[in-house]
Amino acid sequence: MAAAQQDTGVAEREIVISRVIDAPPELVFEAFTEVRHLSRWWGPEGFSTTTRSFEFGVGGEWEFVLHGPDGTDYPEWIRWTEIVSAERITLRHGEFRGDPNAFESVLTFEPDGAATRIVMRTVFPTKELRAEAVEKYRAIEGGQQTLAHLAAYVAEIVGKGARD
Repeated sequence: MAAAQQDTGVAEREIVISRVIDAPPELVFEAFTEVRHLSRWWGPEGFSTTTRSFEFGVGGEWEFVLHGPDGTDYPEWIRWTEIVSAERITLRHGEFRGDPNAFESVLTFEPDGAATRIVMRTVFPTKELRAEAVEKYRAIEGGQQTLAHLAAYVAEIVGKGARD
C-alpha cells in the first residue's frame, strides 16, 4: 500500500513527454551535450536561448536565459546529475542555483528501429508546482514544442524528417 501511495504522489507531480526522432540515439544525445547544439533548438515556440555558462558533465551546470516572444527574459539553471552516454541524462532545473522549487528531469534515449524515442520525465517538488508549471507556463505544450524543435534540428543535421 505504501508503494502505491508513493507512486500516486509522484504521478501527481509528474509530466511525461515523448517523441520519436529519425536519428540514432548517439546523435540525438549529442544534441544535448554541446552548447552549440542546445542554443539552436532549446525552448518552446518563439523562444530563444542565450547561454551564460555551460559545462556538460556530472555536476556541471548550464546557466542560460530564455527570451520569450513577448520580450520577457527567464533566467534558467540546470545541473547535470547523471549521464549515461546515448542512454540517459538526469538533471535538476530551476531559475537559479539552489532554487528550492527546482525540479528533476530524466531524459531517456531508446532505440526505435533506426530512430530514437526520447522520453522526458519531469517530477516537481509538489503537485502545486506542477499545476503552476502546466497552467501558468504551459509546461506540457512547451515540452512538446521543445522536443519538436530538437527533432527538426536533428533532421537538419541528418537530412531526414522526424515523426511523432
